[in-house]
Amino acid sequence: MGISLPEVQTDVLVVGSGASGLTAALAAADQGAKVLIIEKGHLFGGTSATSGGTIWIPNNHLIGPAGGSDTPEDAERYIAALAGEFSSPERIRAFVEHAPRMFRWLDEKTDVKFESLTRYCDYHPELPGGRPGYRSCQALPIACDALGSEFDLLQPPHVGTTAFGRINWTAREAHPLITQSKGAKSTFMKIAAKYYLDVRQRWKTHRDRRLTGGGALVARLRVSLRKRKVPMQLSTELTGFIVEGGRVVGAEVLCNGQPQRIRAARGVILAAGGFERNAALRAQHLPGPTTIAWSAGNPFNTGTATEAAMRLGVKMANLDSAWWAPGYKLADEDRARPMFVERSLPGSIMVDGAGKRFCNEAASYHVTGGLMAQRAAAGGTVPTWFVFDARYRGKYALGPIFPGPPTFDRSLRPSVKAILRSADTLAGLAEKIGVPADALTATVEAFNGHAVAGKDPDFARGESLYDRYYGDPAIAPNPCLAPLAKAPFYALPIYPCDIGTNGGLLTDGHARALDETGQPIPGLYAAGNCAASPMGKSYPAAGATLGPGMTFGYLAALHATAGMAAGAAERAA
Repeated sequence: MGISLPEVQTDVLVVGSGASGLTAALAAADQGAKVLIIEKGHLFGGTSATSGGTIWIPNNHLIGPAGGSDTPEDAERYIAALAGEFSSPERIRAFVEHAPRMFRWLDEKTDVKFESLTRYCDYHPELPGGRPGYRSCQALPIACDALGSEFDLLQPPHVGTTAFGRINWTAREAHPLITQSKGAKSTFMKIAAKYYLDVRQRWKTHRDRRLTGGGALVARLRVSLRKRKVPMQLSTELTGFIVEGGRVVGAEVLCNGQPQRIRAARGVILAAGGFERNAALRAQHLPGPTTIAWSAGNPFNTGTATEAAMRLGVKMANLDSAWWAPGYKLADEDRARPMFVERSLPGSIMVDGAGKRFCNEAASYHVTGGLMAQRAAAGGTVPTWFVFDARYRGKYALGPIFPGPPTFDRSLRPSVKAILRSADTLAGLAEKIGVPADALTATVEAFNGHAVAGKDPDFARGESLYDRYYGDPAIAPNPCLAPLAKAPFYALPIYPCDIGTNGGLLTDGHARALDETGQPIPGLYAAGNCAASPMGKSYPAAGATLGPGMTFGYLAALHATAGMAAGAAERAA
């Protein structure tokens, strides 16, 4: 190994450059701390930058002006019902109490500005405390020029979170285009014009200079940090901790392959993402069969910080859990493509290896993907098949399969052709996907009869407000149901994929890492996907990954820097 780099001194060391870590760094800096951010990859932003960037903040200050209402009691009741034994009242209460404070602080003191997604309901709005909208928020778009040369170092969005694989869009813009509802054409023209008329950028790259979603969130956080002169060190991997007198006082890292020690007087905040790209940890902890090919997570999320915490003796929780999503893998892409919304659209079903439906296809991706993982672990068939007809094919986008007639099939990418199956009859399709023809035919015939009536007596598809959010409002009486009747018929193999693991270091209400006896480890904090989620194994709503991650990053920073702001004020006086 080469010569060690000089030792670095700082107050707070933040490990990871996603939204949780950047929020922690920003909060610590605002308390007067000297902060250093390190990032394992050569790009910053983590999974946050590749995501849709929605954050879930119950009882936030934008709800009232937008026409909604909320209470802490309802939020706590809703989360507790979903999280059950896999979280704790302390952590749930800490999130509900402090998330609105964190959110208001960002809005009032930083460049991070949001809008309320008034119609984006919780994933289980019928439960006590659930809401039909308002709690999920999204960062406002921002031009990449605000980042200057650092734009080239920002993680690009996951291809599945963009329009047509390259145009950035907001949640409000995406909704009519996905469902082909009112405003779809004008929305498409608007975002396409912004993209293609940016001639200077089109000569250089496909990347969109208008940042939205996760890219906008991370960019706004980074702009705020640059104004506070907080440095960020890329290609720097945490390998261990510096411990003195039972307290974590820094970290050992590899910076571009060279060993280095970073001392952190106030603490180390881990926000390094999950372990979804670590094959050994997946095999050890997640329900099998499983493979990194089924992950849509950031390729740098190999769990090295989690492994270092394990060696230190940090208590772990919910390591068998992930943010699940049905999805598929194309050979020419480096990560899986989750199917977040396509399953809600009418004219489609999911069937198992027996050719039978087994779930409400329009339920949240976490519920559906989790059920697939459970069935696979119990010996069920893999893959599941997403089946749809030519009418669906002609109207809706399905990832890289843009809407169009069957004649368009010839123009599909080779990687798509390699996994997509089609036939002029259901029996022919059954033969191509290896399921019993009589069972698939009977399943579709029964489903078609229910679809015409607008009721799904088997799995209640389309009855939840969440189901209908991504349904087609032009289809009545149920926007999620339409017969599969027009040939050719199609099938796409889908798997129990994930967008990250959500089990890890167990923390308390201050984001302090706990040892095996339940006592805080002085100087060590965790937030985001490397920590066991305060949501337990549940996914309450859009943004229930980033919202809690940012909140506990904020809490970690406040605890680590307690007293610093007052001390700085006294010295200044």
